[in-house]
Amino acid sequence: MAGGIRDTQSGDDLAENHEINVTPFIDVMLVLLIIFMVAAPLSTVDVNVDLPASTAKPAERPDEPIYVTLKEDMSLSLGNDTVARDALGASLDRISEGNKDARIFLRADKTVDYGKFMEVMNLLRDAGYLKIALVGLESLPTPQGATPPTAPVAEPKP
Repeated sequence: MAGGIRDTQSGDDLAENHEINVTPFIDVMLVLLIIFMVAAPLSTVDVNVDLPASTAKPAERPDEPIYVTLKEDMSLSLGNDTVARDALGASLDRISEGNKDARIFLRADKTVDYGKFMEVMNLLRDAGYLKIALVGLESLPTPQGATPPTAPVAEPKP
C-alpha cells in the first residue's frame, strides 16, 4: 500500500513515504487538455474572399476617366489602346497631361493572378500615380444562400 501504515517494532515511528502522488498532476493536465481542445478551433480563421463584386456606392467619376486594364493574357491597355509595360508611365503622362494627382481606374480580368495585378499597381506607383481606384462589378446585396446576380458597370465612352 502506498499510503499505508506499517507496523514497526519501535511502536511510534512511521516510515517515510517517498512516492509522488501523481493524481493532482493528472487532474491538472486533463483540465489543460480540455481548455486547449476548446480554444484551438476558435483561434483559426477561415476567410472566403470574393473580390470582383462590390455593393459599395460607386465613386463619382471624372469627366474623362483614365482606365488601365490588365487583360487575361497579361497585356495592358490604356483606354482602348494596348500599351507596353515599360511605356505605361510615359503614356499616362501624355494622357493626364503630367497631372500626377489624376485618379487612375485600374481594371483586371477575374482570372488574373493577384501578384500580376500588384505588379501593375507598382508600375503605376513607380510612375508617380498614387491615386488608384479599383474597378469591379456592381451587385446588389442578396439574402444569404442566394447567388448574387452581377451586371457589368456602365462605363463612359472615351
